[in-house]
Order: sequence, then C-alpha cells, then structure tokens
Amino acid sequence: MRLGYHSITWGGVTGDATGVTSVKDLMYRVPGDMRRALREIAAAGYEGVEMFDGNVAEFAGSPDELHALLAETGLSLVGVYTGANFVYSEILPDELHRVRRAAALAAQFGATQLVVGGGARRAAGTPESDYDRLGEALDTVTAIAEEHGLSACYHPHLTTIVESPDELEKIMSRSRIGFCPDTAHLAAGGGDPAALIRRYPDRVRHVHLKDLRREPFSFLPLGEGEIDLADVLAAVVETGYDGWLVVELDSYDGDPAQAARLSKAHLDRLLASATPTSHPRHPQETPR
Repeated sequence: MRLGYHSITWGGVTGDATGVTSVKDLMYRVPGDMRRALREIAAAGYEGVEMFDGNVAEFAGSPDELHALLAETGLSLVGVYTGANFVYSEILPDELHRVRRAAALAAQFGATQLVVGGGARRAAGTPESDYDRLGEALDTVTAIAEEHGLSACYHPHLTTIVESPDELEKIMSRSRIGFCPDTAHLAAGGGDPAALIRRYPDRVRHVHLKDLRREPFSFLPLGEGEIDLADVLAAVVETGYDGWLVVELDSYDGDPAQAARLSKAHLDRLLASATPTSHPRHPQETPR
C-alpha cells in the first residue's frame, strides 16, 4: 500500500458561491495554495495527493502547470473528490454534468479514483425512496468513472443520508459503486470502521484515514484521537487491498504541514507492525 494525503488541510473545504444559483457550477474547493500544499505533502514523505474537483479545475486552462508540479514533487494524483445531492430528480442532470467534468479532469491528470460523497437530507426528513434514488445515481457515477478509465467509490459522510452502519448498508445493497471507508466519519456516525471494512471486503476501492475526538468533537491527525487505527489497518490488510491509504484531515489548528508529518509518523509505525494475512488484490479488479 502507498500513502497519500488530501490537500484539504491547507484551508479546509469551501464551495463555489455560483452553485447557490447554478448547480452545474458548484464544486468543492480548498482556498489555500495548492502549490504549497503539494510541496509540503511531498516533503512530509507521502507519495500521492488527492484533491477536490474545484482545485483540479483551477489547472484546466493550464494543465502543464499541474503536470509540472506533480513531476517536481514526485507525487501521483491519487484521486479527485466530488459530490452532489443525488436525490432531487430535477437537478440530477446538472449534478451528473459536474461529475463528468470531475472524471475528465481526474483522467487528464493521471488519477485512478473518483471519490464521491453525497445524498442530501431533506428538511422534511428522508423517505426510503431517497436511498433508491441515491443508489441509482451512484451506479450512473460508476459508469461515468469507468468511461474515463477510473474506479468510483462512495464516501459516507456526516450530514448526508449515509452516516450510520444501517444507512451504509442501504447504499451498499442498492449500488455497485465501490466503498471508500473514512475512519472518522464512520466512527462519528456510530460505526466501527474496522468492522465495516471487514463487512464489505470486496467493495473497498480507496481508504481515507483521520482520527476523531468525540468530546469536544474534532477531527485530528492520526494517533491523536480515539480510533483504533491498528485494527483499521489490520482489517484493510485482511481484505487484500493494496491501493492507496490517504490521510484526509479536514482542518488543523496549526501548521498543516505539521499535521501531515504527525500522521505520517504514526502511520509508518502502525504499518511497520502490520502483518499481511491474505493475498493482495488490486482494488479495481475486485468482482462487483
């Protein structure tokens, strides 16, 4: 397995204000300097970077600049993260337009993963039919990714209709999309991240790692919270997964480069003591 880091820590996640009135133009975006982020990720010892669709789109008009930055730092673009509501039929075509744009950018810059979050919670509550809508939309996302030579994976996330283990099962049973376990979101949603990885061993396509403190609530660098990350890695090894492990820390009260170094040191220690128990597989070659 190779280690990557998400550029989100260099400013947190924002979105394009145009998305309030123009759904097709809404993208995730980190407001920080991506050039600094990639250089500091590489300096911390990571081999890959994951970026939001909006930040990759910044280089759409000057692709040579991002190619040069990746070459300079020695980083691989691991994946591109995007998302949508997915449950509102009227705006779904415009949301899928954005997904296609994100997939095209991911492929252009050599990524292998299209990471997707979403599934809106309605003000009036969540009807069971919204899980059908989300599952169908995620199958379309999977097809879009495959058209671009990518693997698609779904990232359960707080504030969406897929937070708890039961909600995750509703989507895993309704869609063929891959699974991107995020350790902190799964734990905050009431699940055991290692147990959920073991529950869906053939669906794991990508892995997001971050730690969690529940009281007061905060996402943290690896090793500074409550999650049993050793068991998480043991579960990942048991599945035979041999893809990227990506640290995705939403924010940090301090130097983001320091957060990257802290997580890398802890991850190195855990991996040094991990023992493989099954034959590795490539995440894109798992039967669906």
